Amino acid sequence: MTKATVLVTGVAGFLGSNLAERLLENGHAVVGIDDLSMGHMSNIWGALKNPDFRFIRGNAMDPDTYADITDDVSVAVHLAAFKIPRYGNAIDTLKINYHSTDTVLEFSRQRNIKCVLASTSDVYGRNPQVPFSEEHSDCVIGSSLSPRWSYAVSKLFDEHLALAYQDSFGFPVTLLRFFGSYGPRQPLSWWGGPPPVFIDSVLNDKVIPIHGDGQQTRSFTFVSDTVDGIEAAIFRSEANGEILNIGNNEEVTILELAERIKKASDTPGELKIEMVPYESFTGKKYEDVRRRVPDTSYSQKVLGVKARVDLDDGLRRTIEWQIQATQEREFGAR
Repeated sequence: MTKATVLVTGVAGFLGSNLAERLLENGHAVVGIDDLSMGHMSNIWGALKNPDFRFIRGNAMDPDTYADITDDVSVAVHLAAFKIPRYGNAIDTLKINYHSTDTVLEFSRQRNIKCVLASTSDVYGRNPQVPFSEEHSDCVIGSSLSPRWSYAVSKLFDEHLALAYQDSFGFPVTLLRFFGSYGPRQPLSWWGGPPPVFIDSVLNDKVIPIHGDGQQTRSFTFVSDTVDGIEAAIFRSEANGEILNIGNNEEVTILELAERIKKASDTPGELKIEMVPYESFTGKKYEDVRRRVPDTSYSQKVLGVKARVDLDDGLRRTIEWQIQATQEREFGAR
């Protein structure tokens, strides 16, 4: 494979740092952008030692951040985003996701290069028909009165914007809808989804907070499998112009996730859980998605990859990493 130079926004974040590491290992060069509002320098310490890695501390929304990029970038991968506004910040979610995507698309237009854009399984919304198919499943978004949908709407708008850029200016885009990525370097809070919060609770013998009735289902994808999908989307021309699900198609309830984390942690005692009504932390009616699982047959055909790490194995690896990461943070804070 010819050496490529890849621009990665959100490079110090969870997916960005894992992707950068993979690309560097495979002999490519990476120009990474991050303002460190959510990412951490510790995630890219290894990359910083590689002469093929260049880090730019800057805001992905700001065109000036890209002004000094003289590298011969061949693909832009836009991972920087502001996530689900479950606790507010709907304005930030809408504005940050739009402006950063528009800026990256403008950069791609000016360079006439491919742009790979991170989207989300959340765009399928309230569609009750699972598994979700890129080709056949509609995006069913709930009421605008529920700010819960701000993230889904922002990413759905980003998808339309990217495809409009492709149609108008002729450079290729690929849109990736991620399903529940987890694993090493995940945020150790609700920003990382249920796995890091549940793992922390189990390891510290605390009560696991389960929102709603715990019977809502999700699919969780180990980070190496997500990165497999991103990497394939970067280099395979078959992915140009496509919307692709990136995920594991094993469907589990949130309550089952807690039980499997408890088992994988091999900790003593009983599982402690507390059912938390949505209204208690949102202050208003919160619309959850009852089932979310992808149909990955089309993405497997286009990308030539599929999820390989099963949930129990992935949880064991993640727990091992989280124990070490927590110890390192505690030691560094002393």
